[in-house]
Amino acid sequence: MPATPLPPLLVDDDPAMLARLGSVLASIGIASHGQLHANSIAQGQALATAVGGGLKPLAMALVDLGLPDGCGIDLIAWLREQSEGLPILVVSAWSTEEMILGALRAGANGYVLKERDDLEIALSVRNVLKGGAPIDPFIARRILDLVGRSTDERPVAARSSDPAQHYALSERERQILDHVAAGMSNREIAECLHLSRWTIDTHIRHIYDKLAVSSRTQAVRRAREHGLLR
Repeated sequence: MPATPLPPLLVDDDPAMLARLGSVLASIGIASHGQLHANSIAQGQALATAVGGGLKPLAMALVDLGLPDGCGIDLIAWLREQSEGLPILVVSAWSTEEMILGALRAGANGYVLKERDDLEIALSVRNVLKGGAPIDPFIARRILDLVGRSTDERPVAARSSDPAQHYALSERERQILDHVAAGMSNREIAECLHLSRWTIDTHIRHIYDKLAVSSRTQAVRRAREHGLLR
């Protein structure tokens, strides 16, 4: 892909993630020196606003949803109001139904999870820039669930007696859930499993989503109630 003369807007409150996204964009021809990096909704709006008002010409926007001054969905809606044609890709750890549908309804062209590797994110970026609408496979499955293809619709005989399978917990998620129950912080779990902090954050949010909880305490309680801990 030829280098684009327009700057992209990158919005994430994690400096390491901003650096990673900047590197991914640079690898496909979007020079790092022209990128606009913001760590909040307010800063993103300030960087994207032209001197005389309106939106600056941008190559695209990569937006996280969990920002310190609000939800990235609000920024997506604002960007879409300013420009109907701006490619907007969500790159986030959030995968709840509310966040997925909210971001897409606000005007996002695609949605990819942070846990994906650089190549997968780069492919999603290329897709959006070409007018596509890339959806992370996990997100696509959630969307299919919303239109009636949920696991609850499988025949009873086909369902597993394993509680973890009933809640669709992966082996890694069960492992992390055990560490959460042991009182370990996300940083401690990351160090123990030799994974990055944002990878652990992503897994824990998936656990929350699958167990229909919103906190570590609720997750551990639900896990104990249903025999999910080992």
